[in-house]
Amino acid sequence: MDLTPSPHAQALHQRLLDFLQQQVWPCEAEHAAEETSARAAGNPWQASPLVERLKDQARAQGLWNLFLPGSPRAPEGLSNLDYAPLCELMGRVHWSPEVFNCSAPDTGNMEVLARYGDEDQQARWLDPLLDGRIRSAFLMTEPAVASSDATNLECAIRRDGSDYVIDGRKWYASGAGDPRCAVYIVMGITDPTADRHQRHSMVLVPADAPGIRVERAMDVYGYDDAPHGHMQVALDNVRVPASNMLLGEGRGFEIAQGRLGPGRIHHCMRAIGAGERALEAMCRRLASRHAFGRAVAEYSVWRERIAQSRCLLDQARLMVMKAARMMDTVGNKAARAEIAMIKVIAPQAAEQVIDWAVQAHGAAGVSQDTFLARAWAHTRTLRMADGPDEVHREAIARIELKKYATTQGDR
Repeated sequence: MDLTPSPHAQALHQRLLDFLQQQVWPCEAEHAAEETSARAAGNPWQASPLVERLKDQARAQGLWNLFLPGSPRAPEGLSNLDYAPLCELMGRVHWSPEVFNCSAPDTGNMEVLARYGDEDQQARWLDPLLDGRIRSAFLMTEPAVASSDATNLECAIRRDGSDYVIDGRKWYASGAGDPRCAVYIVMGITDPTADRHQRHSMVLVPADAPGIRVERAMDVYGYDDAPHGHMQVALDNVRVPASNMLLGEGRGFEIAQGRLGPGRIHHCMRAIGAGERALEAMCRRLASRHAFGRAVAEYSVWRERIAQSRCLLDQARLMVMKAARMMDTVGNKAARAEIAMIKVIAPQAAEQVIDWAVQAHGAAGVSQDTFLARAWAHTRTLRMADGPDEVHREAIARIELKKYATTQGDR
């Protein structure tokens, strides 16, 4: 299986690396200072002037909307295999994907609109998202049910004449804290009597629709991730036109699978990028620090961890690249086992490497003086986002066991 990106993607990889090295990575301290200043002023929920400035530069260099394949509205979009290495580079700094209009949940929401939206929906919402003029949120997870089983969702979407009326409560709605967030994609139940995978639908809801109340920002290991945010949102008798329904009633699970496949490639490669940066930081730290008369890097326990880190990251990368190629060639459905496997493997690999890097840095590793604490918190969260490890393992096991359902005896 050839996992080599196209020549065009390889050239983009070098251009992206140059841009990151010259324009983004040196600005981490400036970005942190912006966050501190905004908090001191009492309003962290505002766009970063630095990121907005960098967006203009990235767009001018053709480093924009690289994630969306096969859309006439975004001809610069790459295949999953071509985009994956670029996504890894972006993952080294948690805020850098937005610079290239390649950040979640906008990427997944743009995938939904490009794949399943009609012309009017695309003109109203996809075009301004692709242009970076607005942002979006995806409302699926709910606080009152075990959302690892999406059939448990309680949010109701009922038809009322020429409208749909939505009632429910969602939380960890990533992106809903951003003042530029203009639209929610909401998943809820349209027919509770239908088959369990045909009860749900997705509907487009303007963020300023009457009846929407952002109740609070949810922390992630103490981080509120402003201005992006992970919000708890109440929808009380929210009314939208029936034309806001995506694809049709009962198609919510179908849309979710189309949305989550590419998103898992993106999440996994960004996690590997964070893991690579952590491994580099760990090696530098261990080589520069001395304890009990010799460099810490000379102790066998750290050599073992460095070696294991390299193995974990390279294994994860190969698995993700394989899944990306399969999605490009045989489709998401045929690649469902590989997609599930990478969602288990990559965040765990990155989390372990980052954890060892934290340990290598001692007190500095858990402080605000390095990127490690935030990277660990984000990567640990990925083991629940887009489905927890346990659900993906169950899916992998089902697919594997199905191969033997009709086997007659052993060989």
